[in-house]
Amino acid sequence: MNRHQKLQPDDARVFVIIPAFNEALNIKSVVTELLELQTGFTSVVNRVIVCDNGSSDHTGVIAQNAGATVVYESTQGYGAACLRAISELDSLGAKHHDIIVFVDGDHSVKTSELPRLLSAYESNSGLVVGARTSNLIELGAMGPHQRAGNWMASKLINYFWGVCVSDLGPFRAISYKDLKKLDMQDRRFGWTTEMQVKAIQRKMRYTEVPVTTLKRNGVSKISGTLSGTIGAALGIFSTVFKLRFVELVRLRKRRLTAQQNLENSQ
Repeated sequence: MNRHQKLQPDDARVFVIIPAFNEALNIKSVVTELLELQTGFTSVVNRVIVCDNGSSDHTGVIAQNAGATVVYESTQGYGAACLRAISELDSLGAKHHDIIVFVDGDHSVKTSELPRLLSAYESNSGLVVGARTSNLIELGAMGPHQRAGNWMASKLINYFWGVCVSDLGPFRAISYKDLKKLDMQDRRFGWTTEMQVKAIQRKMRYTEVPVTTLKRNGVSKISGTLSGTIGAALGIFSTVFKLRFVELVRLRKRRLTAQQNLENSQ
């Protein structure tokens, strides 16, 4: 197949999922910018789904007024919010070839760069991740602990699976069909890591696109607190090791089964 050949049908739609917790300061801008994004005279985004993850402010109401479809998940957790939003896709008419985009609601991403991800998806399909590269990170947008943890986790994935991963960034695109294949389970901080590792394990094409990282308005609920930082680190690294362990156990069972079959055939 020609690498420039379009890999999804022309009628593929773009659904954007935003997990959000107390993002009243930012959610309107994020939703509005996404819905107003156009290429020529065509809207890029067909639907924005915001999952209000138990906010104590008016995140959900503001998102709905801005034009988003809003769902609610009371159980705290990044993954829990994403899973709740995903559960709504069928009722919204999502088809297997539609593209599902994930982005945070804190306005730390330039939503205008979404076409970069979609263009990379058209060329390569699989999972496309917006990589937060150093020269595109706004001053103060990522702390040293975030950069260090992200670097270590990426290197660990490289080591275990031999795929060049430079970032665990939340800005990503994948087809609905492939998303279902991943059978996502993590309900907390290991969500993004689980998606990348499972995509690699299932031999999906993996592509990174450099994206700009902005300094968010307000304090991050994860990196802005000690408990959030520790929780995120534990979630990310435990997910990597758990998925690697499960993979090794599965491979060992396959080898033993193959060996037994060989012995029985002799």
